[in-house]
Amino acid sequence: MDIIAKIISFWVETFIFYYSVAIFSAYFILAVVSGLVLRRYFLNAKIADHNEVLASPFAPSITILAPAYNEALNIVENVKALLALHYTNFEVVVINDGSRDETLAKAIEAFDLEKVPFVIDERIFCSEIRAIYKSRKRALSNLVVVDKVNGGKADALNAGLNVAKGQYFIAIDADSIIDPHALQKMVKPFLEESDKKVIAAGGVIRIANSCEIVDGHLVNVKLPDKLIPLFQVLEYNRAFLLGRLAWSKLNGLLIISGALGLFDKEIVIACGGYHRYTVGEDMELVVRLRRYMTDNNEKYRIEYIPDPLCWTEAPGNLNILVRQRNRWTRGTIETLFSHWSIFLNPKYGIMGMVAHPYWVLFEWLAPIVELFGIIYFAAISLLGFPNWSYFFLTLSFVYFFSISFTCYAILYDHIAFYRYRSWKMVFKQLGAALVEPFLFHPLIVYAAIKGNFDYFVMRNRSWGNMPRVGLTNKNSTQTNK
Repeated sequence: MDIIAKIISFWVETFIFYYSVAIFSAYFILAVVSGLVLRRYFLNAKIADHNEVLASPFAPSITILAPAYNEALNIVENVKALLALHYTNFEVVVINDGSRDETLAKAIEAFDLEKVPFVIDERIFCSEIRAIYKSRKRALSNLVVVDKVNGGKADALNAGLNVAKGQYFIAIDADSIIDPHALQKMVKPFLEESDKKVIAAGGVIRIANSCEIVDGHLVNVKLPDKLIPLFQVLEYNRAFLLGRLAWSKLNGLLIISGALGLFDKEIVIACGGYHRYTVGEDMELVVRLRRYMTDNNEKYRIEYIPDPLCWTEAPGNLNILVRQRNRWTRGTIETLFSHWSIFLNPKYGIMGMVAHPYWVLFEWLAPIVELFGIIYFAAISLLGFPNWSYFFLTLSFVYFFSISFTCYAILYDHIAFYRYRSWKMVFKQLGAALVEPFLFHPLIVYAAIKGNFDYFVMRNRSWGNMPRVGLTNKNSTQTNK
């Protein structure tokens, strides 16, 4: 019996060891690639003039789609910020997705909206559109508010696409705050000459909790006061600066955040728009776009702008955080399985041979492997033959790699963007990095495991309720006092 136990223990520990080496090697490679790309980006940015897009008569038209469901806390300030973006040819389409709060009423009052006659060219199916509102004010002629029956975020975006007039569209969350120069920077790759067509572009998302906001504009960047949003600052830094930037360079990017993404409208419509029956519509759309272009033998690129172009409210309590990450997990599983034909398929190049397998092995399965490891060590401890030296060696390796990876992201962010300007804020992040693996990471693992359970066992396909606390907004009159 002891021999069998030792054999099983050997193989389990060998698997855990090589799995850990593989995942950390992948992280290291992505970090190195991201560092090189970020350095080149900022060297080019020194000579780039984004204002030339403003001056150009050929600046393409852009529609900003902002789905809103129960966003009464932030809707007025955020729409004001969208209308103030630095771009010559754009419209803002707010889609009220059957909100049960005062989202629509506040928008009508703030922007002097009235119902207008409308005819919809329904190129993509969506739930019933009840009314379309436009402002009586001439200065707000580029604002359109769509009121529709609730159908979820993907359905709301499809309704917006049916109304949109722009050549390109940008999909954002209604609670997001966009950098005033975001459109200039994101549209630039679409205008550059290349043998590959740019079909989409994404940007860096940052956490706005505790930041100072005036009239919908972020005027003072601060770190969150609470631990949960603070940990998410670290998490977003790793994901966007050391992950997605590298995947974009490797032509394997599978996701553009739903909080900020610019797309070629006609190609999205040709693909059928957003999938209405998924909770991960942002990732699913990007994968479907890439499949569509490959299947039609079209050369294409998906770009990624490493500038922090969007700030959003992060969950501030455990329940909302777990629900959000549960949904992210279920959305990832849906996308990976609905596009399983990509897996190790050389037809799809880097996406099929590297990116999709990476997401399967290291994004979807990582929490499951981690839970398996915890159960394994707990079981052998109870049975009386634990390998404590191996356990503490593995734990130390994982811990020190984790904090080193996070510290690298913090320092690179400070050097490159200098958004958290005081060293006090930098040291606050470094301090949070030391305890994150023990306080925050277990919550993320729990949410991912629950997401797997809900997907495979409970068959849960719902979006779930994500209530907002609301960002702290001040108006200019209050600020001047």
